[in-house]
Amino acid sequence: MDTVRSKDGTRIAFDKLGDGPAVILVDGAMGTRSSGSKPELANLLAQHFTVYSYDRRGRGDSGDTQPYAVDREIEDIDALIDAAGGSACLHGHSSGGCLALEAAVKLGDRVKKLAIYEAPYNDDPEAQKAWAAYIKNLTEALATNRRGDAVALFMAYVGMPAAQIEGMRHAPFWAGMEAIAPTLAYDHTAIMGSDGSIPKERAARVQAPTLVMNGGNGAPFMLETARTLSQVIPGAKLRTLDGQTHDVQPAALAPVLVEFFAA
Repeated sequence: MDTVRSKDGTRIAFDKLGDGPAVILVDGAMGTRSSGSKPELANLLAQHFTVYSYDRRGRGDSGDTQPYAVDREIEDIDALIDAAGGSACLHGHSSGGCLALEAAVKLGDRVKKLAIYEAPYNDDPEAQKAWAAYIKNLTEALATNRRGDAVALFMAYVGMPAAQIEGMRHAPFWAGMEAIAPTLAYDHTAIMGSDGSIPKERAARVQAPTLVMNGGNGAPFMLETARTLSQVIPGAKLRTLDGQTHDVQPAALAPVLVEFFAA
């Protein structure tokens, strides 16, 4: 494990793997550099690139200086880019794709290429009503330090059955999820906003060559969102990964990222 100091002094922990052009991996909600399929993806990409797999602030081994602001997370990415020599490609999954997009807008040519997989913006009015209700309940749960309830709200929102959520509350890993529950507000309330709509005007300001991806077996709105982003980001390419869901398999994703970043 290595660390860098962000502009506000926050320690950001990361693993550096491989050799070649720099690629920074940006997690979505509740993800860390060691969770899920992240290590597998990092190892596959490290055969071609220098991969920076980091813990976003408030997660894992990174710090969490308050108050939170999206700009602080962009400064975290900027500090990693400094460590990488001054420029890097970004890949963001889910709400990590939303953060990577914001970073690409703010950091300009320091971001050489941008790849986004299933950024969960949604312009459907009914979906936006549900999102607003989720944000309201999430804010209340975190304000009263009901971290377990905050995690459960997120899981219910993405479609997990109540019985499964209740079972997970008694699992050993639940405490770790509660520990990073406040970061749900970072991803959802701060980065994605009160209605979760596609930020078309900001997306149109992305200068980096961009690949927007969705899974062929994912939620239908993800394709609509990916299509819209690919239309408003100048020169962006759209690609659907056949057979993949929101939990994309590294073996399916890595070759697509290698082709795009190496081109």
